[in-house]
Amino acid sequence: MTNHHWWKISCLIEALAFAAFVAMYIWKWQAERPETWWVMLVWLVASALVRRDTPKTAGWRADNLWPATKRAFLFFAPASLAVCCAGLFLGILHRLPVHLIDPRRFVGYLGFCVLQQVALNSFLTNRLLTYFGRPWSAAIPAGCVFAALHWPNPVLVPLTLIGGVAMAWLFARERNILPLALGQAVLGALVWWAFPLAWHHSMRVGPGFRAFHL
Repeated sequence: MTNHHWWKISCLIEALAFAAFVAMYIWKWQAERPETWWVMLVWLVASALVRRDTPKTAGWRADNLWPATKRAFLFFAPASLAVCCAGLFLGILHRLPVHLIDPRRFVGYLGFCVLQQVALNSFLTNRLLTYFGRPWSAAIPAGCVFAALHWPNPVLVPLTLIGGVAMAWLFARERNILPLALGQAVLGALVWWAFPLAWHHSMRVGPGFRAFHL
């Protein structure tokens, strides 16, 4: 096999290994060794250097911000509307949209969404694109990994599968995480508001979902 083929395979292996590490952190090390989150940060930085990622290929760019935003809007607008419509049947009018009306909460959640976009798209989707070569071929497994890491939350698993595939595809087409992070923050805040707390357990995943008490 050629060096290029081995390079592609190494990207796939790295993507799967990182996803496995994140899963282990969520389910085990987060409670037992919380300091291991540094490994993920070092991994992402080292991978970007070794793979010669640039701000542009990682999605940190302003030159295509408007077309990327318009394309992202075509997903996030109907998705937000669908979540709100579902919420009307689930008592949304009896709950406060705290993540939307509290600036500190929204900014904090937006920062978390930026980190998720870096992991999902700047890293994972980029590596899968190197291996598969086509947007949909990379977006589908990226979305599946994203959803699996939200197990066992019954609200987030199906929604992150749909959203993960869509956001990975949008990234593969435009290579811009800025409108994706903002759209994810707004959509996630709407999901928190629309669905009962007893269903999504304050958007927790892993052991935290099972340990949550109302």
